[in-house]
Amino acid sequence: MATRDKATPDAALDRIASATKDLEPPFAAVDSVALDFNASELIRRSNALPVRVASKSVRSRAILGRVLGRDRVAESTAGSNAAPGQGFQGIMAYSTAEALWLAGTGDQHGTDGVEDILMGYPSVDTQSLAAITRDPVMSARITLMVDDVAHLDIIRAAAGSDRLAPRICIDVDASLRIGPAHIGVRRSPLREPAQVAEFARIAQARGFHVVGVMFYEAQIAGLPDSNPAVELIKRLSASELLVRRQAVVSAVTDVVGPLEIVNGGGTGSLEVTSADPVVTEVSAGSGLFLPALFDRYKAFPSNPALYFALPVLRKPTASIATAFGGGYIASGPVSATRVPLPVGFSNAVRGVTRGGLKLIRNEGAGEVQTPLRGAESVAIGDRIWFRHAKAGEVCERFDTLYVIDADGGRTAVPTYRGESKNFG
Repeated sequence: MATRDKATPDAALDRIASATKDLEPPFAAVDSVALDFNASELIRRSNALPVRVASKSVRSRAILGRVLGRDRVAESTAGSNAAPGQGFQGIMAYSTAEALWLAGTGDQHGTDGVEDILMGYPSVDTQSLAAITRDPVMSARITLMVDDVAHLDIIRAAAGSDRLAPRICIDVDASLRIGPAHIGVRRSPLREPAQVAEFARIAQARGFHVVGVMFYEAQIAGLPDSNPAVELIKRLSASELLVRRQAVVSAVTDVVGPLEIVNGGGTGSLEVTSADPVVTEVSAGSGLFLPALFDRYKAFPSNPALYFALPVLRKPTASIATAFGGGYIASGPVSATRVPLPVGFSNAVRGVTRGGLKLIRNEGAGEVQTPLRGAESVAIGDRIWFRHAKAGEVCERFDTLYVIDADGGRTAVPTYRGESKNFG
């Protein structure tokens, strides 16, 4: 069971370090106890709504299969304070080529083809769009995301027929506007209820099956509670979106009838989004691994499940150790929050020693080597443990994730990269 006393950062890293002593770094590892506990927390925080897993934050079919498995959901929920709910249902994919791959008939790891995939973004990949729209199985499993008439044109051309009715979901701008200020991410041009309803009317008239709307409130879900000003912005945004989202859903429903999908949320906003009665499901992915960017949220504790280890190659001074590799910089605005976070070091004799290590400002995390200060007790051959700033991106650096069980057992599972897949 994923109980809180076992699912702590110290216990997770201790288990990982002990179970991987014989491996040659660099490598990445996932603590299954922390992973299962984090999964149960996402379910608890979703207020009994189904949670759609954001694949971009996982990038491993085996991990996606573990999370989506009904038995795994039941087990992790039983070991927490999670309220009874619908658990994890479906995937939010980031690439149509990825969606086709995930929706296939299965793989050698026992992962069945996923039957419910919602695209999180529009696509102009005409080959993948053709494969989805012309195959009745894929078309039933994969719902395309749109926010512009140009997307409808591209999908229809790829389909090669006016008789096909591709399933589409409309992406609606969920940012906050205060005067001229735009607070949030730049996504959809569709914002106001009448505007979204008119787009839905056009899509339906052109033979598309409008099944849902999506609102991604990045300014709530993706911002840690770092100061009172941020918390105020998040409250204002939640209040504004509660009213506008209900108005959009009502307007679109008047045009196309009841919607299957009203999607919203992210790891940082599950409580807020799931409290809206018009929302039918929430999405989350980063909350499974809980990378460093999610350390300062008041709604949930920091409980990292994914770490990577780098070997120490040299000691240029008594207080500096240089590790191999490490330049795994996260996407987003360029800042210190996007670099890997060193959390400790270990060797076969002493186990894990935490804290004290810091990147050197004028070098940072390097392409081939990463020097760290505070390394007086670190020796050549030791390994430095890091957390990535974001969740799934680090999986593009490793072929394998080593999943560590509560009893120290170890299972190697492939990442997307390990299955020779790269979707951009």
